[in-house]
Amino acid sequence: MTEEIILETPRLRLVMWDAADAGLIMALHSTVGTTRYMSGGAPWDMEKCEERLANWIKEQARDGTTKYKLLSRGDRRFIGRAGISMHDRDENEFELGYALREEEWGKGYATEVASALAKWFFAEGFAGRFIAFTHPENFASQHVLKKIGMRQIAPRLIDGFVAPTFELGATDI
Repeated sequence: MTEEIILETPRLRLVMWDAADAGLIMALHSTVGTTRYMSGGAPWDMEKCEERLANWIKEQARDGTTKYKLLSRGDRRFIGRAGISMHDRDENEFELGYALREEEWGKGYATEVASALAKWFFAEGFAGRFIAFTHPENFASQHVLKKIGMRQIAPRLIDGFVAPTFELGATDI
């Protein structure tokens, strides 16, 4: 099967998921470290991984953007997932999100892919702005969002906690 390449950076490649990729998602989200700041804060089971995979495939078909499989360009190892997907259809509001395997933390991949996604999103004309939010204690992610030029806006109630929320507009980059 030919990979559908969405976006490339000097070190990374975002590609569309394959229907058989639930195991990769499980490898990413089956640890406390990679899920502690996410909905529920607990590792994902295979059923949730399969559900998310099916949703990302549907989102791509419907919206032209979703959370993608993130690979290294060189050895094509699985790094995680990243993308911009519809957050609120009524408001035409999109949300940036990413999650990296623990062994890939601290290498600058989150900043690299988030910055590239922002440029791609605006170049493709999806919308004039997007948001991102984090768990209040996820300072590393907040740092990444600020580093790519996002500005903090009013926090939102997400999954029972008040989430620091950020936005980036097309004129900001």
